[in-house]
Amino acid sequence: MAELESSRIMYEIYQEEGYNRRFRVVFFTELNDHNKEMEINRALAGRHVHDGFIRERRKEEAKAVLADFIRRLNEGESPSVEELESALEGVSA
Repeated sequence: MAELESSRIMYEIYQEEGYNRRFRVVFFTELNDHNKEMEINRALAGRHVHDGFIRERRKEEAKAVLADFIRRLNEGESPSVEELESALEGVSA
Protein backbone atom coordinates (compact mmCIF):
# COMPACT_ATOMS: atom_id res chain seq x y z
CA MET A 1 0.00 0.00 0.00
CA ALA A 2 1.37 3.43 -0.95
CA GLU A 3 2.35 5.79 1.84
CA LEU A 4 -0.01 8.74 2.21
CA GLU A 5 1.55 12.08 1.29
CA SER A 6 0.59 13.53 4.69
CA SER A 7 2.33 10.71 6.56
CA ARG A 8 5.75 11.61 5.15
CA ILE A 9 8.22 14.34 6.06
CA MET A 10 10.45 15.76 3.33
CA TYR A 11 14.02 16.62 4.31
CA GLU A 12 17.22 17.92 2.74
CA ILE A 13 20.79 17.72 3.98
CA TYR A 14 22.92 20.62 2.77
CA GLN A 15 26.21 22.33 3.50
CA GLU A 16 26.07 26.03 4.32
CA GLU A 17 27.88 28.48 2.09
CA GLY A 18 30.30 31.02 3.49
CA TYR A 19 32.80 30.83 6.32
CA ASN A 20 31.16 28.24 8.57
CA ARG A 21 30.22 25.64 5.92
CA ARG A 22 28.42 23.47 8.51
CA PHE A 23 26.18 20.64 7.40
CA ARG A 24 22.51 20.97 8.30
CA VAL A 25 19.22 19.19 7.75
CA VAL A 26 15.91 20.92 7.13
CA PHE A 27 12.52 19.21 7.40
CA PHE A 28 10.48 21.09 4.80
CA THR A 29 7.07 19.68 5.67
CA GLU A 30 7.50 20.71 9.32
CA LEU A 31 8.20 24.39 8.59
CA ASN A 32 5.65 27.00 9.57
CA ASP A 33 4.90 30.47 8.21
CA HIS A 34 7.33 32.01 10.70
CA ASN A 35 10.44 30.15 9.51
CA LYS A 36 9.52 28.70 6.12
CA GLU A 37 11.03 31.33 3.82
CA MET A 38 14.26 31.73 5.81
CA GLU A 39 14.93 27.97 6.06
CA ILE A 40 14.15 27.30 2.40
CA ASN A 41 16.40 30.17 1.29
CA ARG A 42 19.20 28.93 3.55
CA ALA A 43 18.95 25.43 2.07
CA LEU A 44 18.80 26.75 -1.51
CA ALA A 45 21.93 28.83 -0.94
CA GLY A 46 23.86 25.81 0.33
CA ARG A 47 25.40 22.81 -1.39
CA HIS A 48 22.91 19.97 -1.75
CA VAL A 49 24.08 16.69 -0.16
CA HIS A 50 20.99 14.46 0.01
CA ASP A 51 17.21 14.62 0.24
CA GLY A 52 14.35 12.27 0.82
CA PHE A 53 11.30 11.44 2.89
CA ILE A 54 10.93 9.87 6.32
CA ARG A 55 7.84 8.25 7.76
CA GLU A 56 5.84 10.41 10.14
CA ARG A 57 5.19 7.54 12.53
CA ARG A 58 8.95 6.78 12.82
CA LYS A 59 10.21 10.35 12.62
CA GLU A 60 12.04 10.39 15.97
CA GLU A 61 14.08 7.35 14.98
CA ALA A 62 14.78 8.79 11.53
CA LYS A 63 15.73 12.19 12.95
CA ALA A 64 18.22 10.51 15.30
CA VAL A 65 19.85 8.76 12.31
CA LEU A 66 19.99 12.04 10.37
CA ALA A 67 21.39 13.93 13.38
CA ASP A 68 24.16 11.35 13.75
CA PHE A 69 24.99 11.62 10.04
CA ILE A 70 25.15 15.44 10.28
CA ARG A 71 27.32 15.21 13.41
CA ARG A 72 29.76 12.92 11.62
CA LEU A 73 29.97 15.25 8.62
CA ASN A 74 30.56 18.27 10.85
CA GLU A 75 33.31 16.41 12.72
CA GLY A 76 35.18 15.89 9.45
CA GLU A 77 34.19 12.30 8.72
CA SER A 78 33.06 11.31 5.24
CA PRO A 79 30.13 8.94 5.67
CA SER A 80 28.56 7.98 2.36
CA VAL A 81 25.01 8.63 1.26
CA GLU A 82 24.72 4.86 0.85
CA GLU A 83 25.52 4.46 4.58
CA LEU A 84 22.79 6.96 5.40
CA GLU A 85 20.25 5.25 3.15
CA SER A 86 21.08 1.91 4.74
CA ALA A 87 20.68 3.37 8.25
CA LEU A 88 17.33 4.91 7.24
CA GLU A 89 15.98 1.64 5.86
CA GLY A 90 12.61 1.01 7.44
CA VAL A 91 12.07 4.63 8.47
CA SER A 92 12.36 6.29 5.08
CA ALA A 93 9.24 6.69 2.98
